[in-house]
Amino acid sequence: MGLFRNDPQRVRLESQDVELKATRAPWSLWADGFGKLGIRAIQIIVVVAVVAGIIFAFQQLTLVTIPLMIALILACAFNPVMGWMRHRGVPSLPATVITLLGIVVILGALGWLIVWAVLDQWDDLYSQAEEGFQRLLAWLQTLPFDFLQPEQIDEWVDTLTEFVTSAQFGSGAIAGVSAVASFVTGLVLMVTILFFFLKDGPRMWEFLLRPFRGQGYVRARRIGDKTVSTLGSYVRGTATVAAVDAIGILIGLLILQVPLAIPLAVLVFLLAFIPIVGATVAGILAALVALVANGWLNALIVVGIVVLVNQLEGNFLQPVLMGRSMKLHAFVILVALTVGTVLGGIVGAILAVPITAALWGVIQVWDGPHLPARWARPKLSENT
Repeated sequence: MGLFRNDPQRVRLESQDVELKATRAPWSLWADGFGKLGIRAIQIIVVVAVVAGIIFAFQQLTLVTIPLMIALILACAFNPVMGWMRHRGVPSLPATVITLLGIVVILGALGWLIVWAVLDQWDDLYSQAEEGFQRLLAWLQTLPFDFLQPEQIDEWVDTLTEFVTSAQFGSGAIAGVSAVASFVTGLVLMVTILFFFLKDGPRMWEFLLRPFRGQGYVRARRIGDKTVSTLGSYVRGTATVAAVDAIGILIGLLILQVPLAIPLAVLVFLLAFIPIVGATVAGILAALVALVANGWLNALIVVGIVVLVNQLEGNFLQPVLMGRSMKLHAFVILVALTVGTVLGGIVGAILAVPITAALWGVIQVWDGPHLPARWARPKLSENT
């Protein structure tokens, strides 16, 4: 009979268990594998939506965001100069003015070299290009098949003339004037922002760090220092490598007496800030100018010079000047270039790689000065 007697404690425990199960019932669907997968999917959707919103805002405000990013990168590049002058007692305002004047002098000298060389050699290059084009047409006429007829050439010339005199070309010219006005506005804004970044950058960063406390403050400061260091080192290293490339190719073009050698060298310097693609485009342009002006043998020699300089850059200059800490895999660079080009055109392609390098640098110091984030740490199999 004792077996069938009600135990008050047991009844109470069973009722509590039933209540607990009833409470957990709505959430039990999220506890299994599919539930966890659903939670992760929702989190990913939220993150993607936030990133898409930020990118959309950046695209709508390119007149502000692009000058802001360029000014930030230039400020990081010239941060050691500002720090050197501050440590020697130079006030922030004179140090900023000196740095900006140095930037203006460098950019102005490059622009003057391009304009002077183009104006000095344009007539000769134009006549050589016209002569080369006529030789090309004459050679095409000797081919055994009907590759190109004079009627087709006349038709293309008439089409081009009609386009130039049409209203569509006029609207395009107006759009070009508007683009120039936007460029000038962005340039003025970039210089203004750069002035304040150079002058008051440390104070601005301290203001942004006010909400952080304890370990959060230490991590935020560590991330900021790493970002400035990575962006500055990347720009300075790339500029040094680009200068060596430009000088090497300039010497080769001058020896071969290729027209527009100085503008082509400056173009090599500028395009070197677009990894992989920039060097290829610069080499193609230099070879085309040599082909039009001096013939195919000269053009092949130019291609050889470009390949030699690029090999020197990839195997010696970049590892020595930029180090392994900022070395990104070629696949990552290509993906970053593609995304940057799609989102921001040429400017996006230039900014994509340094921003990617800065993000990777932040991951490398997320949990400590030399301790990457847990998910980014190398596994034992990678070290063996």
